[in-house]
Amino acid sequence: MLVLVAPGQGAQTPGFLTPWLELPGAADRVAAWSDAIGLDLAHYGTQADADAIRDTSVAQPLLVAAGILSASALGAIADIAPGAVAGHSVGEITAASFAGVLEDTAALTLVRKRGLAMADAAAITETGMSALLGGDPEVSVAHLEKLGLTPANVNGAGQIVAAGTLEQLAALNEDKPEGVRKVVPLKVAGAFHTHHMAPAVDALAKAAADLTPADPTVTYVSNKDGRAVATGAEVLERLVGQVANPVRWDLCMETFKELGATALIEVSPGGTLVGLAKRALPGVKTLALKTPDDLDAARELIAEHGA
Repeated sequence: MLVLVAPGQGAQTPGFLTPWLELPGAADRVAAWSDAIGLDLAHYGTQADADAIRDTSVAQPLLVAAGILSASALGAIADIAPGAVAGHSVGEITAASFAGVLEDTAALTLVRKRGLAMADAAAITETGMSALLGGDPEVSVAHLEKLGLTPANVNGAGQIVAAGTLEQLAALNEDKPEGVRKVVPLKVAGAFHTHHMAPAVDALAKAAADLTPADPTVTYVSNKDGRAVATGAEVLERLVGQVANPVRWDLCMETFKELGATALIEVSPGGTLVGLAKRALPGVKTLALKTPDDLDAARELIAEHGA
């Protein structure tokens, strides 16, 4: 059984979209999306530097566009035949496109509004996120809560990301959970997936009200609790609420295991989720779509493991 997944914010690197735009028809699709959302995706994906694409309002639509474009290069979702789809954080919108819940332009429109709303919310209070290296997850979560921090990303394979105010993160650096070797600050604009993003939930709910989601055509696994979601309306509801709630990628991977996953492909800019899967899902074949050079190997994996 094949799982198709999409990465979240932080996976982007300068110029990563360049080789994908060389594929037939890709530049025209990206130009149309850019016009629809008022953001020059081709510029940011090919010429902008790391600081420019770190901007939440830029990074999020850029990631969704790259994910849709790279998956499309493999063929229609019916040709890829995944047993399930999922995305990490903003990658959930990419996955909603894969599952037919949102058509491509609607997905880009929603993620553009998401990025802008989260950037605005992050500007209210100085907040951030830090990754914990090592330690027992249960011990770390309890320690974070004691410090007033949120375990914003529980990624599995022992990886947890804490989020909160800069003061709370500074306290964490001085008072690490037992067994944690190091606390690494992440280059993000705010405490995503925490109560600090509550204003973004309201803005996103208004944006979502203008959309008409379809029911998923393939099993859609949600970050909220790792469960499969059967209706488009619930997928959209969860996409709205998820910006202020923790990402439970660990539970998503548990669901992949329960569904009998034998292979996992991560769309562009792939690598992060494949790394987690290699540690948490032993025996599952993995492949990251970094450039079009990876397409042939991905097609071979699809032929072997697709439904």
